[in-house]
Amino acid sequence: MTTSTETGPGGALPPESARGSDFARLSRRITEAGLLRRRPGYYAVRLSLVAAAFLGAWGAFAALGDSWWQLGVAAFMALAFGQSALVMHDLAHRQIFAGRRPSETWGRLFGNLGVGLSYGWWMNKHTRHHANPNHEELDPDVAPEILVWSREQAGAAKGLPRLIGRVQGWIFFPLLTLEGFNLHVAGFRALRSPSMKRRGLEATLLTAHVVIYLGALFTVLSPGKAVAFILVHQGLFGVYLGCCFAPNHKGMPTLRGDDRPDFLRRQVITSRNVTGSVFKDIALGGLNYQIEHHLFPSMPTPHLRKAAPIVKRYCEELGVPYHETGLFASWGEAIRHLHSVGAPIRNAPDS
Repeated sequence: MTTSTETGPGGALPPESARGSDFARLSRRITEAGLLRRRPGYYAVRLSLVAAAFLGAWGAFAALGDSWWQLGVAAFMALAFGQSALVMHDLAHRQIFAGRRPSETWGRLFGNLGVGLSYGWWMNKHTRHHANPNHEELDPDVAPEILVWSREQAGAAKGLPRLIGRVQGWIFFPLLTLEGFNLHVAGFRALRSPSMKRRGLEATLLTAHVVIYLGALFTVLSPGKAVAFILVHQGLFGVYLGCCFAPNHKGMPTLRGDDRPDFLRRQVITSRNVTGSVFKDIALGGLNYQIEHHLFPSMPTPHLRKAAPIVKRYCEELGVPYHETGLFASWGEAIRHLHSVGAPIRNAPDS
C-alpha cells in the first residue's frame, strides 16, 4: 500500500502537478474555513506556559538542593523538556512564525539550548519523513537501524535489528527509555554532515546545553544522585516523546519502491489519528491529529481539531481509508504490528 507527496516542515504545499485535484479541493475547503490562519495569541500563551514550566523545574531544582526528592523534579522536567521539543516541532513547521529566520532562531533556543536536541538534524530528518511517510527506502523513521518495521525488513535483518527483532514488540516501550540519550547523540553525530546548516551555531548551543545541564546537576547533587537524576529525567523524556510519536504511523501501511500514490492518499493512508479530549491535544502537542498535520503541516495546532471532521468527511467521499482510534488502542496496534513483523526472524532456522 502507498501514499505520499513533497512537503517539508516549512509547510509549503506541493507543486500543482504533484498535488492532484483531490488534494486541491480539500485545500480549498480548509482555506475557506480559515484554518490555515496563524494564531499568535494561542502561541504566545503556549510558549509562555512551556517556558514557565521549564524555568520552574530548574527553579525547583535549585531550591531543593542535594535531596533524593530531586527525582520528582526530574520527572516533571521530563514533561517540560517534552513540551519544549513539541514547541520546536511547531516552529520547524512554521506554524508560529511565517519567516524562516525567527522560526530557526526560536527553534534552536527551545531545541539545541533548552533540550539538547539539534534543530538542524531534526529539520533534515523530519522533512524527509513528511515527504515520504512510512516509505521503507525514503522515510528515515522506518529505517531498520534498531527495529524492523515490515516483514521484508525482518527477512533481510542482520546484527542488532535481527537480535532485537525477535522480541521488539515486547521491549518497545522499555527501549524508549534510551530515546532521550539517542536524540542527544544523534544531534552531535549530525554535526559531521556537510548538509548540516549553521554547524558552528548548532555545535555551540548543543555544547552549552550539555555543559550547563551536567554542571548544574553535579554542582548541586552528589555524584550518585546526579546520575540517578539523569537516568530518570532522560529516560522519562524519551518515553514521553515516544508515546507522542509512536501512535502516528507505527502499525500503519508501509510503502516500498515505486509504491507512491498521490499526495493526499499517501499522507492519509500511512497516518493514524488518536481520538480524545483537549487534554490529549495538549499532552500530545496536536500530533494526535496526525492525518491533518501531514496534509497541512503549517496549520496551527488549535485548528487541527476543527480540520479533522472536514478531512474525515472528504476522505469518506473519496473512499480513502481514514483511521482513528484511542490512545491506548493506538499503542496496542503499534505493539502488535512490531511483534507480527518480527515473525520471520523468530521463525528462521537459526532462531
